Amino acid sequence: MKLSRRHLLAGAAAAAVPATARAAPAELVARTPMAAPDWALLQRRLLQANGAACEAFYAKYVDRRDWLRAFARWGANDGPDDAAEATNDWAILHALGGPDRILDLTRRFWEGHLKQYTAARTVEVPIARSGMYSREFPVQMDWQHNSEGLTTFNVIGMSTPRDRKLLERTRRYADFYTGRDPTAQNYDPQRRMIRSMLNGSRGPMLRNATPLDWAGDPFEAGARFHMEHGENTYQQTLDHYAEYGDVVCDSPLNLQATTLGLNAYALGGGERYRRWALDYLDAWVERARVNNDILPSKIGLDGRIASDWWGGVYGWGFSPVVPQTGAREHRNRVPRSITAFLNGTLLTGDPAYIEVWRRQTSRINDAGKQVDGKHQTPTMYGPQGWHGWKPGAYRTNGFEIWYITQRADDRAAAGNHPWLDFLEGRNPGYPAKALQADLDRVAGRVTAREKDPTTPDTRLADWPIGINPASVTSLVQLMTGGLHIARPSWSPTSPPQGGVPLHCRLRYFDADRRRAGVPEDVAALVHALGDASADVTLVNLSRTHARTVTVQGGAYSEHRIDSVVLNGRETPVGKRDFTIRLEPGCGARLRLAMRRYANRPTLAFPWDR
Repeated sequence: MKLSRRHLLAGAAAAAVPATARAAPAELVARTPMAAPDWALLQRRLLQANGAACEAFYAKYVDRRDWLRAFARWGANDGPDDAAEATNDWAILHALGGPDRILDLTRRFWEGHLKQYTAARTVEVPIARSGMYSREFPVQMDWQHNSEGLTTFNVIGMSTPRDRKLLERTRRYADFYTGRDPTAQNYDPQRRMIRSMLNGSRGPMLRNATPLDWAGDPFEAGARFHMEHGENTYQQTLDHYAEYGDVVCDSPLNLQATTLGLNAYALGGGERYRRWALDYLDAWVERARVNNDILPSKIGLDGRIASDWWGGVYGWGFSPVVPQTGAREHRNRVPRSITAFLNGTLLTGDPAYIEVWRRQTSRINDAGKQVDGKHQTPTMYGPQGWHGWKPGAYRTNGFEIWYITQRADDRAAAGNHPWLDFLEGRNPGYPAKALQADLDRVAGRVTAREKDPTTPDTRLADWPIGINPASVTSLVQLMTGGLHIARPSWSPTSPPQGGVPLHCRLRYFDADRRRAGVPEDVAALVHALGDASADVTLVNLSRTHARTVTVQGGAYSEHRIDSVVLNGRETPVGKRDFTIRLEPGCGARLRLAMRRYANRPTLAFPWDR
């Protein structure tokens, strides 16, 4: 991919807009009464139940300083990133239409946890003796954990794009990795690489890591605290990281830092953030090309693919010993770097970035073989070649690949999922079933909170994550036609991971209250997705008040909406969004003609563009 191609994309997209699509849109009004669908009632209930449960969670697990009520310590198991995850999905909940109170609590907690972990210090771990955060960012950690800790930060701009403090902070975070900040020399711009797997606001670790660096200071593991990762003693916690030394290299996990560039660009920080993210990503595109279409997991400080290209912590060949059992566990995290290739498509409109992932999947499937009469494919690679065999085709990230390409062969390769069955007309009961499942999940988390026997001095930062009641997977799928890439996974072939931007077909705004999310009483259901189309029903459940909804193409208005069909009449749109008025008790099914990834991403509200 050449730089000139990126510049041409924007011009070509504009030139492709048909003349009729540039016409000023007529006012759209839904006047047809619609009996309240079951899915709509469940959707509104779920938005409300999430809000109430999150408020109660906050009251129990966050103190008056907006600090997490937990034992603050450094470590990859239960450190600052886990504290930041306590309010995962709250920002998305608000952006979908959840209560404003949830946004307020989300912002307060982010500020509070920054202060908490800036004040928290280690005794034995050298890098964090002056604070676990410096300049409001982790001092030095890997990007599996950095990205998890940024789960809220990376999406809160959907509700607060005019927050100048957010923009300033976003630019600072990104510049830890662009090479602009001389105090954090993580990035080598000449070689287009991040110089270590452990990196952050105090720069890269340029020596082999020790178990202490990863595990943190000694503490009463297994005695005073419940250990979510299964260790029973502090020694086992150290032993968990006994083979985590090989960090002085660039790794595909570091590609998740490109989301910082996306954030800064989409919030209006400037073209240089987009350019950096793409330059770094393009370096990895080239590395995969020369490595037989497989992303190498280890790049030396000279910028070259290492002879043991499968090496490095969390690489293709990373299978450390589990101290409790003595068995080796495969911990290849390369598939999690797909988020950067999704970022590349967002930033350019170019699906060639996901083509890198398609070719890698093809190469892995080519390595398949028959084992005891059954076809198996590998998931790991080492000195002896491919291993980590599993039955069937290699489908990891298959749904994400299809979501970007919308190709029939990618859909067939991805496998089955009940949500996709619904979109394809084979599972009409899915919306009600999925929404009810999330309502049940909220109720289960409420019960877990009420019965939680821990106290602030006996719980670690990762404990509240499993009690956080926010349940939004069905809302993301059904309201926006989007992917909820998070922890836990939304599909069996999608690796669990944090910090992924929202990838969706539609977003909504309350045009009267000038905020993100559907207005009060409004529900939305995406029925079908095509390469150039989407079907959505909007309904106003209020019997007394009209509601006005602005519908946008994509989380970042990256998709252009060419036209809308309402009651058999096609209305030209030809831009990022349109607005429709829903009369009391009325609704409509809309057919949208779209061009996906036609626009550069922005988080600006529709009325501010």
